[in-house]
Amino acid sequence: MHELAAKVDEYARGMISGSGSTLFEELGLYYIGPVDGHNIDDLVSILKEVKSTKTTGPVLIHVVTEKGRGYSYAEKVADEYHGVAKFDPAIGKQLKARAPTQSYTTYFAGALIAEAEPDKDIVAIHAAMGGGTGSNLFQCSFPARCFDVGIAEQHAVTFAAGLACEGLKPFCAIYSSFMQRAYDQVVVHAVDLQRLPVRFAMDRAGLVGADGPTHCGSFDVTSMACLPNMVVMALADEAELFHMVSTAASINDRPCCFRYPRGNGVGVQLPPGNKGPALEGKRVALLGYGTAVQSCLAAAALVEARGLRLTVADARFCKPLDHALIRGLAKSHEVLITVEEGSSGGFGSHVAQFMALDGLLDGNLKWRPMVLPDRYIEHGSPADQLAEAGLTPAHIAATVFNILGRTLEALEVIS
Repeated sequence: MHELAAKVDEYARGMISGSGSTLFEELGLYYIGPVDGHNIDDLVSILKEVKSTKTTGPVLIHVVTEKGRGYSYAEKVADEYHGVAKFDPAIGKQLKARAPTQSYTTYFAGALIAEAEPDKDIVAIHAAMGGGTGSNLFQCSFPARCFDVGIAEQHAVTFAAGLACEGLKPFCAIYSSFMQRAYDQVVVHAVDLQRLPVRFAMDRAGLVGADGPTHCGSFDVTSMACLPNMVVMALADEAELFHMVSTAASINDRPCCFRYPRGNGVGVQLPPGNKGPALEGKRVALLGYGTAVQSCLAAAALVEARGLRLTVADARFCKPLDHALIRGLAKSHEVLITVEEGSSGGFGSHVAQFMALDGLLDGNLKWRPMVLPDRYIEHGSPADQLAEAGLTPAHIAATVFNILGRTLEALEVIS
């Protein structure tokens, strides 16, 4: 026991300054460290001693580790081993399947670079996520126009607001789930209240597969679309991502945001000039928001195989809503289903409020929202997560048949 106490005391004295106090002690903390996190014996001893000792206040144990310690390949390129796929331990090569398309993150970087080449006012900001947001690719092209503020999303937003005040065009690239850290600055103190033209690129929107519930981008549409001055967009494919980056660059009188998922594009031509409904049919309309449009198109194919052709429309904007598109769908169909990979209170809720105020729900129209369930979705493959959420093409097709009273076909298509 005395040896353990001595070990703790040894570390506790490690940061004592000449005045006999430390920054942490001035804050009322009992500081121990820095401790070598790779010395398991010391670390366990200290934890045991701290656990068994009665203290009058909080204890701060400063543990220092090295990312990838003990595996040379990880030590050399630590960022590539943050999330690891299958790899060959002998040579350190990760065995990733080669995809026919690039990731949405890479497409975003390419789109932003294309916009920034003729426009010197465009700058990129990220919070210690250069690789995760594609900002490192932008930095390669424009090293003086890319800013890493560290793991401080709230400061990233405030910094972007300051740049916008001076006439620059900041693109703040932050994961959807990490935007929650910065929300206070987005709403009142820095951006929306002042109508500052900060552009938010929200990566990892919707379900994120192996990244799990901590990184699941469920709430960005709900939280951003309730802000009075915010323009809120979501893309259906990589071509629309290019369009939305261009649109965001041209919005100079208010803030805007656009969301895109983890994963790869669907393989469309870059960029097409697509507009309006993606597929025209009768009786039932599917109004998709974001990449849910792809699931809607797949669901339409399932339903058409059973003799019913659906309309599929790509909403693109949650705010401002495309009122003409929604009126047209509501007045020319018996059923309207909104589909989104986000929480309740998002796109579908905005559509419902507009239709209620516009009198579109006073007649025979049947409206149904399809959103993420009111619970966290655990780790899994993207396909398994989508099935758990009830948002697969089969689930959408089954919803169509159920509303039309064709319950047997609903059961068949979901089985």
